[in-house]
Amino acid sequence: MVGVLATLAERYSNQPVNTTDGVKISFDREWVHLRKSYTEPIIRIIAESNSHASADHLANKLITDIREIINTNS
Repeated sequence: MVGVLATLAERYSNQPVNTTDGVKISFDREWVHLRKSYTEPIIRIIAESNSHASADHLANKLITDIREIINTNS
């Protein structure tokens, strides 16, 4: 899964990306943080925006990106 996070950081490199603890991608008025779990085979996704719907949309966009990366690497 670490490869997935590195790929996402590269894919969104035109945005401010912080890789201190996972990958945090900042956009104009919202951000998303992705972090590999060390106890479960999952990536935790936290999204913040000015509305619940926008945060859900952002999180779902990253889920789609993750699936695409996994399917491409399979």
